[in-house]
This record gives sequence, structure tokens and C-alpha cells, in this order.
Amino acid sequence: MGNSSKRLATISRIFVVLLLLTCGVVVYFVSQLWETLAKGYDDQAKSNLRKSQVHMLKEPFTILLIGTDQRSALSKNWRPDVLILLAINPKKQSAKILSIPRDLLVPIANSKHARDKINAAAYYGYLYHLDPIVNIRQTIENYFKVPIDHYAKINFQGFTDLVNILGGIQVHVKKEFRQQMIGGKWAHFQPGFQHLNGAEALAYVRMRKQDPLGDNARNERQREVMSQLIDKLVSFRSITHFHQLMKAVGNNLTYSFQPEEFLILQQLYHRIPQHRIETVKVSSHPFHQEQWYEIMDKKERQRLCNSLRKDLELPAIVLPEDEKSP
Repeated sequence: MGNSSKRLATISRIFVVLLLLTCGVVVYFVSQLWETLAKGYDDQAKSNLRKSQVHMLKEPFTILLIGTDQRSALSKNWRPDVLILLAINPKKQSAKILSIPRDLLVPIANSKHARDKINAAAYYGYLYHLDPIVNIRQTIENYFKVPIDHYAKINFQGFTDLVNILGGIQVHVKKEFRQQMIGGKWAHFQPGFQHLNGAEALAYVRMRKQDPLGDNARNERQREVMSQLIDKLVSFRSITHFHQLMKAVGNNLTYSFQPEEFLILQQLYHRIPQHRIETVKVSSHPFHQEQWYEIMDKKERQRLCNSLRKDLELPAIVLPEDEKSP
């Protein structure tokens, strides 16, 4: 009886030690993850189109994904190279992905009535001493008539690191082309399925001049890549792997939602069935006036506005007759 008690006590002590070690490791990784996530947090105000900030688990919301032409986080004068709007409805378990043409001609917010490419909104922010992110958000809100609840911004280096740590992506190349990568080397894309690393993926989503469809084909490639990246991100289950991911992205990512909402977003998106994730095609056409723009007619803009508003459970609207849609 005495030996049995001693063995039980020994097993209990070992169990307690293992439990403490496990808790210590978890606490360490959680604290490290929190510290890494907190670096990129940008406490931006709610959208002017909202009475109060939306709750991600209860209400439909939007996230604007911004890919910038910055080579590093130190570059201050930048423009968006990629603009993708996500509209997520947690109650209906649905998501909509809208890739906005960077050359789309729109009225720029806070610019004394300037009309320019939508990716110039950041520049006008700097020009008039405003936060460039705020100016991008307000420009898109004014044009598409929906609130931008949150944003996430990543630069070239962050995008490259993100793709690499996720193991690359598989794309379906529709037309052969070559595109110069950051650093000077060239990537060669041939028709068919191709596995890309980070540098190649960046070149793949940026090419537009060699394609007769211009921004429309570029937007399609962006949707293809972003859908894969989102799918890979939501499949992350290990906190250690997620920490490695965030550490790799580091200072190249900024975002407006709370750090603890990262995992909420991951879980929420993971619950959405694949058939309820819609990638929206935008109809626009090129227009030349001193430089090339993409033009969206009023009918298409009206369609997109109300399609997004429906997903966000907002009432349909009619664009004013006197409001130009360049």
C-alpha cells in the first residue's frame, strides 16, 4: 500500500510538472504572438457611415485589403497597388470579394473636388496633410456607398514573406508572359498550372501592361491569389505556426482591428462554406485623357453598390442623377 501511494505521488508530481511546462510554453507563445500582433495595430476611428463600430461575430462588416508599392515599411510616400474589399456576413455565413481597379477614375475625398485614379487617394492624403489610409477609405466609401469598417495594409516585402511562409501558391496561367520581379530578375509564366513563391506571386498579381484586358485581367489574378491566401490563412491551427507567420510579416503589416480579433476572423471565415464565397467581377473599360484610366459606367456602379449593401444588410440606394460616374 505504501509503495502504491509513493508511485501515485510520483506520477502526480510528474503530471503537475508537465502541466506547468505546457502552460508556460503556451503563455510564452501567446505573449510573443500578442507582442508581434500589437506592432501593426492602428487604432483608426469607425467609419463615418456607421453610428457605432460593428461587432464582427454579430453584424455584417467590411475589410479593405491594401497592397502598397512600398519596398519596405520605411517608405512613406506610397500608393496602393492592390485594393480588395471583403464584405463578410457572419449571420448568413457568406463573403464577397471585390477587386477594385487601381486605375479607376473616381472623385478623390478631401481633395478640393479632384478626379483621379483611385490609387492616388493616398497621395492626396499626404498633399493635404491627412492620414493616407483615411483618405483611401473615405474615397472608396464615397464611391461605392458602403462603410469601410476595417483595413489591413501590407507592402511588397510583407506580401512576399506571407506567400513564402504559407508554402507558395498554385495558379492557373491563362496567357504566357514575363514580368520583372523586385530585385531585377524576370519571372516567366507559361500557360497551365504553376507553383509560385513569394517573389513570383508578387510579379504575377502586378502584371497588366502585357495583357490586352489590362486591369480586368490583373484584377482576376488578384482575386485568384487572394482567395488562395485567405484559404491558407484560415487553415492555420497551430499557435506556433501563426506566430511564425506574423513574425515573418513583422513591420510590413498594419491593420485597424484589435489584435485579439485576428483569431476571431480566422474562425469566422473558416465557417463560411466555399460556395458562399463570391468573387465579384467588375466591368470597366480603358479611357485615355493625358493618361490611361479605367472607367465604370453608372449602371455598373449602381449594381456593385447595391450588391455590397445587400450583403451588409443595408437598404438599397439610387445614385443621384447629378452625381457623375466618370
